[in-house]
Amino acid sequence: MAETYIDPSRENFEVFKSLPRDRPIHMLNLIKFRDRAEYPEGHPNHDKGLTGREAYAIYKQAFQALVKDSGSAMVWHAPMECVVTGPQGEWDEAFVMGYPDAGAFFAMVKDEAYARDALPHRTAAVADSRLIRFRGV
Repeated sequence: MAETYIDPSRENFEVFKSLPRDRPIHMLNLIKFRDRAEYPEGHPNHDKGLTGREAYAIYKQAFQALVKDSGSAMVWHAPMECVVTGPQGEWDEAFVMGYPDAGAFFAMVKDEAYARDALPHRTAAVADSRLIRFRGV
């Protein structure tokens, strides 16, 4: 079975942190959802039967509410239709988030509200992902 990725490795995050922090960045998100969201026992959504897609929708709503005042915004999102090059079904969703600078991204991931209100839904929803940084335009 191929290796899956939910969170960044320490090495990859160190590279991210070493790049310039004072210019706009775009983050390409490739997401593969779990069939059923896997919330930990004790979470209000544990055993509610949510799909990974439903849990991720909760994550995106909470996430976008947290970053809206930072100048961060969805740059591109559209429904996937088919894969032309590569295996079908590898990704369920793709989108690009724009941040005014890397500092806005760091502030978001360090925000206690992100850890409390958004991240548990992402963790429950995602079976595999890629997060790729590009220089913003």
